[in-house]
Amino acid sequence: MDVAEIVLVLAAGFGAGILSSSVGVASLLSFPILLAVGLPPVVANTTNTIGLIPAGAGGVLGYRQELRQVRGLAVRVVVLTGLAGSIGAALLLGLPSSVFEWVAPWLILGTCLLVGVQPRISRWLAARHPEGEDRSARVRLSPLTTAFVVLTGVYGGYFGAGAGVMMIAVLALGLDIDLRIIGALRTTSVMASNVVAGAVFVVVADIDWTVVALLAVSSIFGGYVGARIARRMPASPLRAGVVAAGIVAAITLWT
Repeated sequence: MDVAEIVLVLAAGFGAGILSSSVGVASLLSFPILLAVGLPPVVANTTNTIGLIPAGAGGVLGYRQELRQVRGLAVRVVVLTGLAGSIGAALLLGLPSSVFEWVAPWLILGTCLLVGVQPRISRWLAARHPEGEDRSARVRLSPLTTAFVVLTGVYGGYFGAGAGVMMIAVLALGLDIDLRIIGALRTTSVMASNVVAGAVFVVVADIDWTVVALLAVSSIFGGYVGARIARRMPASPLRAGVVAAGIVAAITLWT
């Protein structure tokens, strides 16, 4: 890579770290950039997964106060998504690369749609928990919520773009806890899925370690910053940028 590409990957890592802890769609920023600097789609995916693990660590650090409030629940979510992430990684490596190249654009566009309607989802979820309402009714994962947590973890291990948004929807619908805590659980679960999938990729997949190092260095700072400013970020411009990045990524994979 030349100097311009190095700077671009560093910026992508920092921005993806912010998105990982705030909106939950980090890969929609970093994945297209890895394609743009010349990585093949599957290599870009495995490299991106490992490179963004520090972003999750930074986000978890930023959310440590929220996670202390639901320590047991956090452990269960981490275990479930970690195991599920290994299944997703196995699917990515076990299926022909042409399957990923075919399905990835549609996964990205579906995620873009989910990000686009996220404000409506958030308003609806907030309406379910008006101020002053007792939110302690459901603090354990039901069998149905557990199943959807696992499915989201599998998706995270296979590709992961938008897994954070999906996890927020799953947990917010299945639990009666504060949305700030759900955001912390989202960030932790995505990191768990990435860690386990990344461990699988390290052993058996092709990885660009230079890009991993660049993403790791910049994304850990972005993850921490994202967790700290998640409640203050201007949502509309950020969401529009994420959707635009996703559309570019889908078009890149189709061409």
